[in-house]
Amino acid sequence: MIRGFLIERRSWLLLILVLQLLTLFVAYIDTSVPLLPILYITLLSSMLCILFFFIRYHKETKFFKQLKAWNHTYDLTAFKNADSPFEQIVEDAVTMQTQHYKKEASGRLLLLEQEKDELLSWIHEVKTPLTAMRLMIDRLPDDALKSQLQFEWLRIHHLLDQQLHQKRIPFIENDLYIEETSLEPIIYKEIRDLKSWCIQKGIGFDVSLDAPQVLTDAKWLGFILRQILTNAVKYSEASDIIVESRKENGHVLLTIQDYGRGIDPKDLPRIFDRGFTSTTRHQESAATGMGLYLAQKSADSLRIHIEVQSAVGHGTAFYLTFPVPNDFDHLAGM
Repeated sequence: MIRGFLIERRSWLLLILVLQLLTLFVAYIDTSVPLLPILYITLLSSMLCILFFFIRYHKETKFFKQLKAWNHTYDLTAFKNADSPFEQIVEDAVTMQTQHYKKEASGRLLLLEQEKDELLSWIHEVKTPLTAMRLMIDRLPDDALKSQLQFEWLRIHHLLDQQLHQKRIPFIENDLYIEETSLEPIIYKEIRDLKSWCIQKGIGFDVSLDAPQVLTDAKWLGFILRQILTNAVKYSEASDIIVESRKENGHVLLTIQDYGRGIDPKDLPRIFDRGFTSTTRHQESAATGMGLYLAQKSADSLRIHIEVQSAVGHGTAFYLTFPVPNDFDHLAGM
């Protein structure tokens, strides 16, 4: 800050220096002017100038130090010490700009809320014809056509489900109800929803739940498992998917193991990134890169820790470590 202060005042410093040198020069060439007293006056005035700049530095930079330390939020308390007219101009300009941004941000937030509500309403409206479509598909006599339509229906259903939960995730903590939950009905429901797809691909499930109860929210856990199981089925062919739970170090560990194509090691650290699909099979336009991202975001709110191990050509294993009651002490309502 002191360097900036000196640079800002360099013209004044240069003027004082020139005046001091000019005084000494006149005393030097004019023999009628005693040089020693002039030297004394010059030294004294220089000391006074240094003292003056030192005092002014602390007074003038206090406001700008606070401005520099300002974290660029809407908190304007840093500008309450404006003393000089120029500092007041800065304070007024920043205050007006901040009020403008606050008004603009409020308008945009209101618009986003309206768009979110409209989208959620649209998703719920679409579910009605989708349900009717499912009933019509189930009555088709042609098994081959029925299987294909069920697969396409399932894709649409999952995409809508992702959109619905994506809009709800920012407010997930308002929607959580943490309790002791049985894993079996949640897992079997998600498996049943994938039944037609699994039959088409020759995929089975081997479920073994040695630890049947977990502390979680049933609805959001179902969403997380839906994303993982959908990926397991999508990238597997004619094999079994193993789902098992057990107690480990006081926590329940749920494992979902498939024997599909696996994940490339260079992709593994990025699979939970928003919009990431794959670097090895980037041509797969059907992938949205949102499923695991949303699953991870949901798991964070549920205090579920997800780990992944994979080997190309040998399959992928997801490990979900569930929390204990102490992990939820800070949540309201617990």
